[in-house]
Amino acid sequence: MNLKGVCVIALIILFSQNLFAQKYELGEVTIDELKEARHPIDSSASAAILFKTGKTEFNLNNDGNWTVITEVKYKIKIYKKEGFNYANKSMPYYVGGFRNETLNFKNAVTYNLVDGKVEKTKLKSDGEFKEEINKDLKVKKITMPQVKEGSIIEYSYTLNSPYITSLNDWYFQDDIPMNYVEYNVYIPEYFKYRSVIFGYEKINLKESTISTRNFKELKYNYSIENVPSLKEEGYITNIDNYTSILKYELASISYPNQSPKSFAVTWDDVVKNIYDHEGFGNELNSKSYFEDDLKAILEGLTSSNEKINAIFNFVKNRMTWNDSYGVITDIGVKKAYKEKTGNVAEINLMLTAMLRYAGVEANPVLLSTRRNGIAMFPNRTAYNYVVAGIEVKDNVILLDATSKNAVVGLMPLRAVNWTGRIIRERGSSNEIDLLKVPTSKDNVIILGEIKEDGKVEGKLRRVLTDYNSFVHRENYLGISEDNYLEKLENKHQGLSVEEYKVENIKDLSKPVIESYSFVHENDVEVIGNKIYVKPLLFFTLEENPFKLEQRKYPVDFSFPFKDAYNISIKIPEGYEVEYLPEIANIAMENNYATFKYMVSAANNNIQLIVNFDINSFYISSEAYPALKGFFKLIVEKQTDRIILKKKE
Repeated sequence: MNLKGVCVIALIILFSQNLFAQKYELGEVTIDELKEARHPIDSSASAAILFKTGKTEFNLNNDGNWTVITEVKYKIKIYKKEGFNYANKSMPYYVGGFRNETLNFKNAVTYNLVDGKVEKTKLKSDGEFKEEINKDLKVKKITMPQVKEGSIIEYSYTLNSPYITSLNDWYFQDDIPMNYVEYNVYIPEYFKYRSVIFGYEKINLKESTISTRNFKELKYNYSIENVPSLKEEGYITNIDNYTSILKYELASISYPNQSPKSFAVTWDDVVKNIYDHEGFGNELNSKSYFEDDLKAILEGLTSSNEKINAIFNFVKNRMTWNDSYGVITDIGVKKAYKEKTGNVAEINLMLTAMLRYAGVEANPVLLSTRRNGIAMFPNRTAYNYVVAGIEVKDNVILLDATSKNAVVGLMPLRAVNWTGRIIRERGSSNEIDLLKVPTSKDNVIILGEIKEDGKVEGKLRRVLTDYNSFVHRENYLGISEDNYLEKLENKHQGLSVEEYKVENIKDLSKPVIESYSFVHENDVEVIGNKIYVKPLLFFTLEENPFKLEQRKYPVDFSFPFKDAYNISIKIPEGYEVEYLPEIANIAMENNYATFKYMVSAANNNIQLIVNFDINSFYISSEAYPALKGFFKLIVEKQTDRIILKKKE
C-alpha cells in the first residue's frame, strides 16, 4: 500500500473516531433529530433520553482533602405534551457537614425547528431555582424554556462532594426509553470500593488502568444501548427495587507507607453504628419522662398480653406520627412525648422503652420500607425505619405505633418488606422474616333477586379481617359516610346503596363488618325472552389485570388473602334456568393461588359459592406466565353468564 492509501485510511479512522466522540456530546442537534415524531422503538413514549453520560473523578487538594467531582450530561427528545415534565430537573445536594457540596447546572439549551431551521434558546437565570428542604439539604431546579412537542433539550450539571464513603447512585434506566447511557468512574489506586448493579438490564463493563496523574487510577466504563422504559406494571410496590442502578460504597483506603484503613461494612457494623448513635441507644434507656403516666396505665394489669396491649394503645393514642422516616430520633423521645408528635424512631423507640419498663422483653427492629427498597447488602443507608419486636418462642411479634389503625402483630404495609434485623440489649442481632403476615379474609354474602326490568335488588354483608380491615380503616375512617358511599357507588357503576351500616370500625380487635341494601343495574341483560346474568354481580372480575406478554418483575399482592363469595339469587317468576356455568377448581403451580367456583339452581334460586385464595403474595417473574393464565381462566369463568329463559 502506498503512502497516499495509508493517509486515506488514517483520515477515515480519525474521522470515525471524531464522529463517535461527538455523538454523545452536547451542542450537536440535527434537523432530522428535531423532525423525529416518535421514538423508533417505543412509539408510545412521550419523551426519550437520547443520551445520558457521566463521569466521576477524584481530586486531591493542597490540604490533603479529596473531592468527588461528578459531571452528568443529558440530551432529551420531547415527543408529546405528556413529556414536558422531562424538561424540568431537580437535584439535591448536602450542605450540613464540615464541608458543603456544591451543585451547578450549565449548557442548558432548548432546540426547536422553526421555518426549517434549528432555533436555539438558552436557559436564563429566571429558569433556575434553589429550594431549602431542611438545614442540611438543598435542591437546585431548572425549568427549560420554549419547550414544545418535538423539542430537544440539553443540559449538564456538576456535583462537587467532599464525601467519599459512597458515590451517588447511577441510574441506567428511567420511565422513558434511553437510547444510550455511559458512565465512567475513575478510582484512585488508594481506594477500594464495593460496587453492585441491581436490575434486569445487562450493563457492559470495561476496566482499565490510567497513569496520567500523580497516582494511578482504575477506570470503570459502564455502558448500555436501547434501554427500555420502566413500565409501571400492576402489583409492584416500588419499581426502584427492579431498576438498573449502580451503587458504590467505600471498602478501604490504603496509602503508601500507612496501614490500610477498612471501611468495609457488615450488618453487625451497620447495627452497631446505629445503636451507638445518641439518637438511638440512649433513647431506649430514658424512662423518667413517662414513668408516672405509665404507672397509672399499668395499674391492675397482671398478664404480659394486657400490658403489651395497654402500652401499645397508649402510645398510639397519645402520639401522632409526623410522616418522617428514619432510625435516628430528630428531636428526641422526651420532647416528642411532651409535644405528642414525632418521627418513626421517636414513637417506636419510646414504645420499646415502655415495654421494657413493664417487664416485657422488647427490642427495636430495623427495617427498610417498601418505598426505600430492599436492603440487598450491608450499607449505612440500608435501614430507614424502626419498630418494636417481642420475641416469643420461634416468632417475633412486631408493633408499630405510627398508625392509629395498627394492632399488635400487624404492621402498616409500608413496613412489610422482606427482612428486618432485631437488636438486643446485649448487642447481638438477628435477621427476621417480615413476610410472615396473616392471611386476610374478605367474606361476602349476598341475598339478591332479579327483577324483570333487569335490575338486581338485595342485601349484602361483608366481613373484612386483618389487612383487609386495616386498609379499609386507613382509607375510610377519616371520611364521612356520604363520601364513602359515593366512592363505593362510583367504584361499581350502576350501584345504589341504602340502609348502610358498619360495625367495629373503631374496635380494632374485631373485623370490619359492612351491611347494606342495594340495587344494581349492570348485572343483567334482557334480550327477548332471555335474561343473561353475571353470577358474581358487581364483584365480577371483567378483565385480566396481567396484560403483558412477558414480565421482568415479580408480582406483589401486598399480603396473602382469601376472598369468599356466597351469593343466592332469586330468579323472576315465569323464568327457568337454561344454562349454568360449569363447576371449576383451578390451582396454580406450587399452590401459589387457587380458585373454586360452584354454581347450582334449585327452587327458583341460584346458589353461587366462590373461593379465591392468594397463598403466596410474592410471586416470581418466572411464574408470571402461569399467573397470567390462571387469571385468564378466572375472568373467563366469572364472565360466563347464567342464562334464564321464559317458561313456555
